[in-house]
Amino acid sequence: MNQNELSQLSDKELLEVLKNSKPSPIIDAFFIGLLVGIIIYSVVANSWGFLSLIPLYLIYTFLKKPKKYEALKIELKKRNLE
Repeated sequence: MNQNELSQLSDKELLEVLKNSKPSPIIDAFFIGLLVGIIIYSVVANSWGFLSLIPLYLIYTFLKKPKKYEALKIELKKRNLE
């Protein structure tokens, strides 16, 4: 969700989105490490291909998650809901 979509939500919907999107850094770090390990294994085994792109995409989504959470926190501060 971008800033415009967040500004169109009601207060109740915004709080619900916040509740459902809290980041868990330990779990995210574990999965990012696991996916990096998969990529390193595929490079060492000379099997770099389409299936190696899937972990790269998943790493991107794990790294993008805190940015969405920060945008949500900014919108909460604007509305004095925090």
